[in-house]
Amino acid sequence: MDPFQQMSDWKKNMDHFFGDSFWNEFEGIIKPNIPQINLYQTDNELFCVVNIPGLTDLDKLNVYVDYATLELKGSIDIDNARGFVVQEEILQGVFERSISLPFPVRSDKIKATYKNGLVYIQLHRLISDTSRKNRINVHVLEDS
Repeated sequence: MDPFQQMSDWKKNMDHFFGDSFWNEFEGIIKPNIPQINLYQTDNELFCVVNIPGLTDLDKLNVYVDYATLELKGSIDIDNARGFVVQEEILQGVFERSISLPFPVRSDKIKATYKNGLVYIQLHRLISDTSRKNRINVHVLEDS
């Protein structure tokens, strides 16, 4: 019997026993997310650092922001055709990743740069007109 068919049958049995969402719990372990990201938050800003080694054409990287979601699409290609792979830890290939942001961000104030294999994305909190707090200055009135 074909070993791939056996693996498929085994997975179907596990899905039936544990439920269809069973494998979702293991997705980060079985197949780690690419690209790797770090996300940092201040009161009104988010700063995302994305690991994309070997990027030579910035047109092959697509960065989208929609309200409270950051979406990354592209490819990690490490061009090294010398010999055969003995050990491979740097994940490669086409990726599509969606990151939920902790708050909505402005679409008109985004800065993205690339240097030394890292993409830096700076996002600013969206403060709607209905929830904006404006500090009111209080002036002292002189007695006349």
